[in-house]
Amino acid sequence: MKPSLLTIIFAGLFLIVSSCKEEAKEQAPQKPNIVFIMSDDHAYQAISAYDDRLITTPNIDRIAKEGMLFTNASVTNSICAPSRAVILTGKHSHMNGKIDNISPFDTTNVTFPQLLQKAGYQTAMFGKLHFGNNPKGFDEFKILPGQGDYYNPRFITATGDTTVTGYVTDITTDLTLDWLKKRRKPNKPFMLMYLHKAPHRSWMPAPRHYKEFTKNTYPLPSTLFDDYASRETTAGPAEMNILKHMTLRYDLKITDEVLEELNIKEHLGIGGLRKFNPEQRAEWDKVYGPINEAFKKEYANMNDSTLMVWKYQRYMQDYLGTIAAVDENVGRVLDYLDQEGLAENTLVVYTSDQGFYLGEHGWFDKRFMYNESFKTPLLIKWPNIITPGTTEDEMVQNLDFAQTFLEVAGVTAPEDMQGKSLVPLLKGEKEKWDRDAVYYHYYEYPAEHAVKRHYGIATKEYKLIHFYYDVDVWELYDREKDPQELNNVYNDPAYAEVVSEMKEKLTELRKKYKDSDALGNQYIQLYKDKGLIE
Repeated sequence: MKPSLLTIIFAGLFLIVSSCKEEAKEQAPQKPNIVFIMSDDHAYQAISAYDDRLITTPNIDRIAKEGMLFTNASVTNSICAPSRAVILTGKHSHMNGKIDNISPFDTTNVTFPQLLQKAGYQTAMFGKLHFGNNPKGFDEFKILPGQGDYYNPRFITATGDTTVTGYVTDITTDLTLDWLKKRRKPNKPFMLMYLHKAPHRSWMPAPRHYKEFTKNTYPLPSTLFDDYASRETTAGPAEMNILKHMTLRYDLKITDEVLEELNIKEHLGIGGLRKFNPEQRAEWDKVYGPINEAFKKEYANMNDSTLMVWKYQRYMQDYLGTIAAVDENVGRVLDYLDQEGLAENTLVVYTSDQGFYLGEHGWFDKRFMYNESFKTPLLIKWPNIITPGTTEDEMVQNLDFAQTFLEVAGVTAPEDMQGKSLVPLLKGEKEKWDRDAVYYHYYEYPAEHAVKRHYGIATKEYKLIHFYYDVDVWELYDREKDPQELNNVYNDPAYAEVVSEMKEKLTELRKKYKDSDALGNQYIQLYKDKGLIE
């Protein structure tokens, strides 16, 4: 029996459709996708791939298990907005102009997302950028205004602002997954920036986590009661001591009523509670109400030492509680990439905009070139390129991300970018890596937390720092013998040769990166012009 004409036509159409599907598969993007995940103020000490004494982060750890863990990653300027500007531009702060959280970002800077977009990448950003309301180089964005809120946050979009009910870490992930599922174009490679507000101050966990974490007790850092011997004029004046400068109301959630009853006066309100709806506030009060009552009873018997320990424990409970949500949500994104078959052709990065003090030296916050602030977590996976479970100790910086992503995408980096592509290290080609020192410069002084202006150089063995403006102090640390950086050996005769060699390296790096005392003075004058200093 011969097939009918209609049967032949349908068979032909089937073959054409099948052929188109196969052709579409062949046209799927060959260039790697890039997923850049960054949290705000996430200390490497609070990632269990680095240290499991405080918290377990199984999902973030997955990136290291399937890829590479960097143990000597650092930032060029340990403060939120400047760090993000360095990442986007591949230039030091003094070159891109975003030296602090105060000055505006120069939008004439060319950023790596712009270059990737021009090269055919679909680009998207969700979460916290911290500066600017219209980031260049993105097909779609939903970003928090400034610091944003933990609860019921407002987002800026290209078509107007929108407020979403819920918890910011969950919402940022929902927005990210919604884009991946509904608006990602399968025939184009993509670059996705997935940026968390957490664990930024004032550390407000989701209900599922504050109910758990407020019951925990954490080991005390060995330097919690640091007296800053040999660092009196540099570390000593900083206003980030947990006992003296961490507020009971804004940071640790003690209510106005309790503070008034105890005759304690503070100027900062409890951050974020104004955004609660009645149901959220009632759930919060069930947990934090008893904490307030207990503090009210215990306060009269506290001395400086016991109050410091109490503050540290409350700090860790809330800080680590916010990280628990970050880890869960990173897992949601990793699971989606696996389930949809995207993981095999996707470079995934997890990092923070800088490090953070979790009680080391008695501190919270960042800013210093000292270790916990200077170092940042960095975990990268790239299937079939990175050997799973690799640890890398080379000196790398957030300065290197832009050029890394451009090389991964096959895009030539502009000559004025100052970093180095990490691709040789990711491929295990360490012989192609020739950096032995990194450069740092912090500018935001006088300002919040009173960390003095300083610049410096770090190698694996030593760190040399020069504090300037209203002081002229040099510090040298032996990173191998003194990993906690408690002993400034700059004036120790035994280190005279090291000082000389490090100063020579510092001069070379400042010249290489086009930084100088004259440029530093220009930025001081900028503060004077703005009336920030006399």
